[in-house]
Amino acid sequence: MRFFFEISYNGTRYHGWQNQRNAVGVQQLVEEGLSKIFREKVAITGSGRTDTGVHCAQQFFHVDLEKEFQPEKLIQQLNSFLPADIAIGGVRQVKPDAHARYDARERTYEYHLTTRKNPLLVGRAFYCFKPLDFQIMNQGAELLLGEHDFESFSKVKTDVNHFICDLKSARWNQKGDLWVFTITANRFLRGMVRAVVGTLLDVGSGKITVNQFKQIIDGRDRKLAGMNVPAEGLYLVSVKYPKEIFLK
Repeated sequence: MRFFFEISYNGTRYHGWQNQRNAVGVQQLVEEGLSKIFREKVAITGSGRTDTGVHCAQQFFHVDLEKEFQPEKLIQQLNSFLPADIAIGGVRQVKPDAHARYDARERTYEYHLTTRKNPLLVGRAFYCFKPLDFQIMNQGAELLLGEHDFESFSKVKTDVNHFICDLKSARWNQKGDLWVFTITANRFLRGMVRAVVGTLLDVGSGKITVNQFKQIIDGRDRKLAGMNVPAEGLYLVSVKYPKEIFLK
């Protein structure tokens, strides 16, 4: 039987989600925990990758399990094996062909930025000391909406077949001491959100105009876009699936 597990984690200590040869990813620790519980090697498939240092409020992975279990007890057991900065939030049975990555219809990321130095936000938000015009940045963000080729904001070496993404929303909002950029799309390219944010910061600081930002989108060249902002401010906050894949 196939199950979807919901997971969250603070990514500061980890080299992203994916298993790595010479570094520890979140996937490795979860597989080790499940393997101990079921006393056999267990492999899981995540809803997507996250880069080193990226945080996650909600992500999913699927796993095929033959042995019966009590969901609440399994969650408790698995959480006891996992470190304090990784947590399992739930488990649901799905159709046998349901896929955590390919069945995802929508993903939402947030990027947290502070313009005031705050030691309590170290590792959780990016401190930008430059004056920024967030109204102008939102004008630029509006140009991202809809279906576009986002090659300008993708890592150069990536194994995707195309760079087309359909963006549903993209906007900066102030939340207390933080400015939060929320972006939702059907899919994201590797490094895309951090490159988009870095380029919008160039708009907000006056380095480039909104019109030049549009030219960068249309240019389909990573060299045209701005820097990748640090991973510490990036959060995967939501992954949505069609209801019909869930059995319980």
